Amino acid sequence: MLKDSTMWYASWFDTPYYHTLYKDRGRTEAREFMDNLTSYLSLEKGEKILDLACGKGRHSIYLNSLGYDVTGVDLSKNSIDYASQFENETLKFRVHDMCKPYSEKFSGVFNLFTSFGYFDKEEDNLSTIKAIKSNLTEQGFGVIDFMNVDHVIQNLVPEETKESNGIIFNIKRYVHDGYILKEIRFRDQNEDFFFTEKVKAITLTDFETYFEKANVDLLDIFGDYQLQKFNKQTSHRLILIFK
Repeated sequence: MLKDSTMWYASWFDTPYYHTLYKDRGRTEAREFMDNLTSYLSLEKGEKILDLACGKGRHSIYLNSLGYDVTGVDLSKNSIDYASQFENETLKFRVHDMCKPYSEKFSGVFNLFTSFGYFDKEEDNLSTIKAIKSNLTEQGFGVIDFMNVDHVIQNLVPEETKESNGIIFNIKRYVHDGYILKEIRFRDQNEDFFFTEKVKAITLTDFETYFEKANVDLLDIFGDYQLQKFNKQTSHRLILIFK
């Protein structure tokens, strides 16, 4: 059950069911994105990257295999405990709240796969962008990979059922009060579960406002993992490069 409705991500992300539902997220696509992104940013091997809200570390691990010195941080202790088995001299994982600056500087701070906009407090979104900026070296780049809200809302699937590891997940999606919500219901071992994912419907205009308040310079905008031009109606992603 949802332990704390004001911080749903702290409970849902820490359950094994979250990883069961999303176990088929594409590794090939994630790797292609990291290849394209690091090439575009001209990051050299050995440079330091912070993977902000890293989950179980799939992006961090691959970035490290490319030769980067990577730190993955996440609020979920369970995810960090899992990812820590892959640590080495140039790959580490830590529990950390992304609203606050980390203790080091990086050539790149990556916030990937819509790991933003979870907060109930509007100021936490701005605090996160300010924290990213403070963690960048003078030549460093910040990256936020968010959903394209306009495309998502236009193509929202109100209800669907997914089966994973023998569990039937009943999913309902809707927009309410400026947030995109996903209700997830399922039954396992004779117990009923209910979680709600809630992400703020942040548009490009909203991000531009955050960046202005945080004194951040927006350098480029892409609409997919091949780094093609962003289109408000058709792009699946909203990828922001800034410093």
